Amino acid sequence: MHLTLEALTVIDAIDRKGSFASAASEMHRVPSAITYTIQKLENDLDLELFNREGHRAVLTDCGRRLLQEGRHILRAALELEQNMKRVSTGWEPELRIAVVDLIPLTRIFPLIHQFQQVNAGTVINLSREVSGGTWDALAWDRADLVIGAVGDAPTGTNFTTRLMGSLDLEFVVAPHHPLATIDKPLVIDDILAHRAIAAADSSRKMTPRTLALLRGQTVMTVPDMDSKIEAQRQGLGVGYIPKNLIEQDLHTGSLIAKQIENAPPFIQLYIAWRTQDNGNALNWFKEKLTPRIMLDYLLGEADMPQSIIETTAEIKQR
Repeated sequence: MHLTLEALTVIDAIDRKGSFASAASEMHRVPSAITYTIQKLENDLDLELFNREGHRAVLTDCGRRLLQEGRHILRAALELEQNMKRVSTGWEPELRIAVVDLIPLTRIFPLIHQFQQVNAGTVINLSREVSGGTWDALAWDRADLVIGAVGDAPTGTNFTTRLMGSLDLEFVVAPHHPLATIDKPLVIDDILAHRAIAAADSSRKMTPRTLALLRGQTVMTVPDMDSKIEAQRQGLGVGYIPKNLIEQDLHTGSLIAKQIENAPPFIQLYIAWRTQDNGNALNWFKEKLTPRIMLDYLLGEADMPQSIIETTAEIKQR
């Protein structure tokens, strides 16, 4: 292979500094070494890379295209080198965190801020999952950590789980929906007569899960819980929603909670990761997600922990 990282670095330096001599000075090399590198590359590729007329080294069209593509390679090589250094110290280059749509991301962001004060080198990638998609993301390597995995882990998986807690569900309707006027606890036949709104399970490989739907009920599917809440505000259908997500709606009356003849269901949520994974970034989040106060905060049952308040205030002052 004629094209090397060294040759690309030399071309980049010449273009930025404007001359072979200035590039040589930046790279702590003699000008003849820079000239030899470029002449050899031009001969090997049978291309002219620089127009040498005038005092400034100017790239030809071929040289400009080579440098444009070459800078991508140089950045990738630098990133690879940095990643390997991080791996050698135990820090992952990337940590993928899947968050269930039942937990507002605004409650996750302060934790990300806090992590970045410890290690800004690990790239955090957040994704949204719905229902069983949380487990699917972990099982099929779309996530390294799940916050809010719904229900029990699938059988045959090697996951470590930690119970976050449970979310109480409210059966709610819009104030102008026909069920809003019924002044007694609703029975199954009452509910079956109306369309349910369901957030589509985001599983790609595993069998999708359903949440508090009645067999035989007409269902309108929407992408996530936020869409489900809005659809029910509009009166497009009915269904169960975690109470912590609609407290303001219940207060203002944009949604009305209805009593159900049977006991309302609840959802159990878990923190989960693959048992064999043990990187520093993953361990940092596992530790931060251990205290009960933090889990209650994520579930909307407690105020923001003092440690996050202090970190957030410090960041805003910078």
